[in-house]
Amino acid sequence: MTKHIDVTEEAGRAFFTSNTQGEVVMLNLLKYNKWADYSQDKSLEPENEISGKDAYRIYMKEVVPHLDAAESEVLFMGKCDSFLIGPQDEKWDEMILVKHKSKERFLEFASNDAYLKVKGHRTAALEDSRLLPIVEK
Repeated sequence: MTKHIDVTEEAGRAFFTSNTQGEVVMLNLLKYNKWADYSQDKSLEPENEISGKDAYRIYMKEVVPHLDAAESEVLFMGKCDSFLIGPQDEKWDEMILVKHKSKERFLEFASNDAYLKVKGHRTAALEDSRLLPIVEK
C-alpha cells in the first residue's frame, strides 16, 4: 500500500505553477500511527514513547505560530468516521481545514526554516495522509 506523507515534486510543481489565485483552503485527511515513529528525526523524539495522535498534537501546538505569521488559520479540526459516500474500507482519524491567503503564502509557510524544524512531529505522527487544495469558484 502506497502511503502519502509529503508532497511529491511533481504535485508541488503542478500546484505552484497553476493559475490558482486568491485564498486556498487545504483539506487535510489524517491517519495516525499507533505509536509515533521518530526514526526520520531523532532530535524531536520525546523521552517516552507517545502515540501518533499525541505527536500530531505537539506538531499542531508548535505549528500554529507559523500559521499565524503567514496569516493562515485553522478553520476546523474534527474526528472522522466512515464515509457516507465513498470507500467503506478507507478510514481517516481526523481532518483539518486550513485557510491560506494564497498559494504563495502557503509556500512561504511550508518552506519556512522554523516550520521545517518542527515538521518532523507530523512525519512521526502519520501513517498516511491526504492534502487537497480547495479554491472558491
